[in-house]
Amino acid sequence: MLYIRMFFTMAVSLYTSRVILDVLGVKDYGIYNLVGSIVLLFSFLNNAMGSSTQRFLTFELGKKDFVKLRKVFLTSVNIHIIIAILVFIVAETIGLWFLNNKLNIPVERLNAANWVFQFSLFSLLLNIVQVPFYASIIAHEKMNIYSYIGITEVVLKIFIIIIILHYGIDKLKFYSGLVFISSLIVFGIYIWYSMSRFRECIIKFYWEKDLFKKMSNFAGWNLWGALSTVVYLQAVNILLNIFFGPAVNAARGIAFQVQGAVSSFVRNFQLAMNPQIVMSYSSGDLRNMHELIFKGAKYSFFLLFFISLPVILEVEQLLKIWLKEVPNYTIIFTRLILINILIESVSGTLATAAQSSGKIKLYQGAVGGLWLLIIPISYLLLKLGFPPQSTFYANIFISFIAFFIRLAIIAPLVNLSIRSFIEKVVLKILPVIVMALIIPLLILITMSQDLIRLIIVGITTIISTSIGIYFFGIDIEERKYVLKVPAFLLNKIK
Repeated sequence: MLYIRMFFTMAVSLYTSRVILDVLGVKDYGIYNLVGSIVLLFSFLNNAMGSSTQRFLTFELGKKDFVKLRKVFLTSVNIHIIIAILVFIVAETIGLWFLNNKLNIPVERLNAANWVFQFSLFSLLLNIVQVPFYASIIAHEKMNIYSYIGITEVVLKIFIIIIILHYGIDKLKFYSGLVFISSLIVFGIYIWYSMSRFRECIIKFYWEKDLFKKMSNFAGWNLWGALSTVVYLQAVNILLNIFFGPAVNAARGIAFQVQGAVSSFVRNFQLAMNPQIVMSYSSGDLRNMHELIFKGAKYSFFLLFFISLPVILEVEQLLKIWLKEVPNYTIIFTRLILINILIESVSGTLATAAQSSGKIKLYQGAVGGLWLLIIPISYLLLKLGFPPQSTFYANIFISFIAFFIRLAIIAPLVNLSIRSFIEKVVLKILPVIVMALIIPLLILITMSQDLIRLIIVGITTIISTSIGIYFFGIDIEERKYVLKVPAFLLNKIK
């Protein structure tokens, strides 16, 4: 169900991005992405508490303690309402001042940018309050319901496109308002389903000092990690705006659209796996937890690599087909951002392992500090006259270092063998990369760029990656399982 949702979402997202860029134009599209990034700057509180809520709910489900489960849910709802109020106050003061005084936005579009800011802010507030309800659906592993809601959200995007193509004088304002209405509908669905299906999901004031302190302490370090991620991403976006203007923000926005579509392959896989990792830890089954970590890290990379490689190799051709107008730097931005998420994909289950243990102080402190280093490095590179893609190179360098730091910190927390991780994950990945690249690169060198080459590169990358994974990426038992899959699927169909 998650992958049905993913394919549907990816197809619609790619199409709607193309239409929105065409309807709004490069300048307004850049403004929308830039102003939206200012609002996202305030979402770190929500991200931190969201991770904490999901971890505590899943942990109590693993222990089968319903009384504690309800207490965790009620506490999280009250905390998220407080967070929403704080975010509203900060955004309407500091956020508005920064928008109107510091950003490089044409004077004639400043009014529209303020409308975008308000609609984006209220969408964010809805997302903050709905987190405990969303987290309950994931903790209960109701992935089909999560998928249905996601598909509903995508259908609403289609309606938005239809409406904006035919109505609206100021398309930027109108589009922002429609996106807010879409968020309001999804918010209502999450709350209705959770309260009607899960006994712990009720709304009333509840306060338990010790539980609040425990969740807040855990969320505090998640806060640092979430803050550092959001700050470095949005700070780099702002730096690019200051040095190069809104057109480069549009290129970066498109690159992140591609990243979001491609990385959904891994997000859905890890979303389904994360509750099992947490429950294995809470029940004391560390052996199963370790196997989930190894397989999850390896499969996450393979899933992402499978779809990323043809995009990286033929991104110029794909962007020309997808977009009517390809902003400058979009091609190099897209290639580099996909390389970066490939590196990050291997660390997904490691991060879940850290959350499971509850001992995240050192992990979040070290990794969050690394992310923030990207800001001064990017500023220095841009100040010295380097091109905008230099900020992506800085990100890739820090991501590479962060992987080894994560592994070194998390291994002792959950009794994980670093050597086993290297042998079962890293050394399985490297030969697959080499095997998958040989033939496609030869084709790129020998053929001119056209639709025929695009098709051939796509087919050869699928074949070479599949062969590489089968012979080098998985072990004997996994190969036996792969061979059984066709018969299993046939039986399912019957």
